[in-house]
Amino acid sequence: MLRLKTGALHASRFTNNSHMDTLQSITTDLNILIPIVNHWFHLLSAIIWIGGLAFLVMAVTPGLQKAVPRDQIKPITDIFYRYYKKVAGILLIVLLFTGGVNLHYVNQVLVSQTGSGVQHHSKYLMVFMIKLLLVLGLLTLFLYTVIFKSDDEADEGESYEAIPFQRAALWMGFFIVLCAAAMKHLHQ
Repeated sequence: MLRLKTGALHASRFTNNSHMDTLQSITTDLNILIPIVNHWFHLLSAIIWIGGLAFLVMAVTPGLQKAVPRDQIKPITDIFYRYYKKVAGILLIVLLFTGGVNLHYVNQVLVSQTGSGVQHHSKYLMVFMIKLLLVLGLLTLFLYTVIFKSDDEADEGESYEAIPFQRAALWMGFFIVLCAAAMKHLHQ
């Protein structure tokens, strides 16, 4: 009888340990899954944003300038811009939020690998600060065009862009992606 009770007690402990292992496994899986999903949202937002901007710069604007009479370009591109600025605004907010979460997880990785956080890795910090300056420039261009975009016709000598400063914003986006690639390799 005593032997049976001991066996039941042992089985009960095994079952409780199994539940604890399962709970710990789920927690560990979430600690892996959350940074992956967050980084995926960050990359997806960057791809949609820069892809949309590249399409406007490389296809829509030149195509309209060749195929549409000059006096009709502005109304058409204004419609594109009205939709794009809503999407771009949401994407920029997502990028800022997910970028902050990514920085948190990179800091955790650096602490686990080296014992010190991001603040003690000068190369990573330098590239990160360059990226932040570019993002600040991009936000400035975006907010400037949202707040101060003129409804006046473009001057006769200048070509009308669907998004003001679209080429500058595209180049900033290219360099932001370059900084992101460098940062990815600086913390591994």
